[in-house]
Amino acid sequence: MNIGPRNLITDVPGLWVGNAQDEVLKSGTTVVVGDAPFTASVHVMGGAPGTRETDMLAPDKTVEAVEALVLSGGSAFGLDACSGVVDGLRAAGRGFQVGGAVIPLVPGAILFDLLNGGNKTWCDNPYRALGRQAFDVVAQDFALGTIGAGTGALSAMMKGGLGSASLVLPDGSTVGALVAANPVGAVTTPGDRHFYAAPFEIAGEFGGLGPDPASGLGMTLDSRKMRAQSPRENTTIAIVATDAALTKAQCHRVAVAAHDGIGRATVPAHTPHDGDLVFALSTGGGTAGDVMMIGHAAALCLSRAIARAIFHASPRPGDLLPCWSDLNA
Repeated sequence: MNIGPRNLITDVPGLWVGNAQDEVLKSGTTVVVGDAPFTASVHVMGGAPGTRETDMLAPDKTVEAVEALVLSGGSAFGLDACSGVVDGLRAAGRGFQVGGAVIPLVPGAILFDLLNGGNKTWCDNPYRALGRQAFDVVAQDFALGTIGAGTGALSAMMKGGLGSASLVLPDGSTVGALVAANPVGAVTTPGDRHFYAAPFEIAGEFGGLGPDPASGLGMTLDSRKMRAQSPRENTTIAIVATDAALTKAQCHRVAVAAHDGIGRATVPAHTPHDGDLVFALSTGGGTAGDVMMIGHAAALCLSRAIARAIFHASPRPGDLLPCWSDLNA
């Protein structure tokens, strides 16, 4: 396996990503759109998820494809970002046709960033507008770190962010991951330098420092975030994707496997106070997929994407926590 040309989820042909954020709000939204509707499913392993229209992604439900997936900050308010994406898709004439009606299907998930130091005293919910802005700027190249749904994200010890990574499999199919990392847990070992995901790093993509040589890791669970906030402001939400042809049931199995990537990159993971969730999608443009290999690659990409999210986070006025780059200057 090798990194794709961008090392982004958009190495999967036919996918586009849009980001929108408000620096005063300290929050934002990310959308993944395909050239055409794609097959998707989802798996939740956190104890506190926030979702929209995810029930229809179960393998036994009749919906076969969706137009887009949304990751957003804003907790329950952020679910309205999906409405902004629906507005953009409707204006473009895209959606599920029922008689004369066109209905864009856009599942989404949110993380909690309401106590991160941003100004949350809005009168009108800002997330619908952020969703539409993100849809309007979709591209195949995009920045990582403090952007989109990762704008206000915080890990246990430092700022979180938006991350992505990709792999090209031996059969020529591509797998990618996109994540907004805002976990209860830490992404670095004690000392704030080495990433838990270091064994899976490729070509120095998040600093090239290698694994922590210490043993007995995970015995202490220090958290600057918990000292600054209540323990409930968390969640890692992600999308993994492939161009290999998968059914909805196979997408679900890939989403399950991809959660290993959260567990390898974040300690602890899948806690009662996280809403950890992974969407898996197939554009179906390639040959029939090897579900085992795709799930394995998705987990590898997701671990790397989480580390890249934190590695690329950048400081902003009023931040509650330092960035990895601040601590390792």
